Amino acid sequence: MNILGFNGSPRKNWNTSILLNKSLEGAASQGANTELINLYDLSYKGCISCFACKTIGSKSYGKCPINDDLKSIFKKVEESDAIILGSPIYNGTATGEMHSFMERLLFQYSEYSNETQSLFPKKIHTGFIYTMNATEKNVKTLGWDRSIDFNEFMLKRIFGYSETLLSFNTSQFDDSSKVVSSSVDLASKAQTRKEQFPEDCNSAFEMGVRFARDKE
Repeated sequence: MNILGFNGSPRKNWNTSILLNKSLEGAASQGANTELINLYDLSYKGCISCFACKTIGSKSYGKCPINDDLKSIFKKVEESDAIILGSPIYNGTATGEMHSFMERLLFQYSEYSNETQSLFPKKIHTGFIYTMNATEKNVKTLGWDRSIDFNEFMLKRIFGYSETLLSFNTSQFDDSSKVVSSSVDLASKAQTRKEQFPEDCNSAFEMGVRFARDKE
């Protein structure tokens, strides 16, 4: 059992990374082999619309042909039993690094056919953990939930299963005195960090446990 985590945050030791690591700890507690991959450490760009992965007779049919750092990562994905993505919300959606990664990951397996929708060779569990400055109410008011729902839809379409974990009102910085933040309710964030974030960590851990136990 191999489970991969993908950190779409530029931070390696903050909210998103903490939750991803908790999910992998949960998987490891059930005997899974786990690995956390930081996307900001890799060199790649988004889809270049070459359509080699869709061209009849192409040796790259169903495979992204670009020879960059994602080439070996995609091989790991195909050998995995589950993947868990994680990203903070930037400007209402996942980070640019995560978007580019998902473009490349998902499009190569998206079949332009009436017979099938996915060229991925098997069914695996997928999850997406989001962290965000906004409250749950803000997410719906601002329409951020549409992007979150679409990502879950696409992951289900390609891999067969997906679930989402949302961590709201997260703390963005260690020392607020160094940041212009008069509009931020720091007391509310401190309370969330103390009371809710540990629960989110538990939820992430349980996601990993389920993925390791419930192999498709």
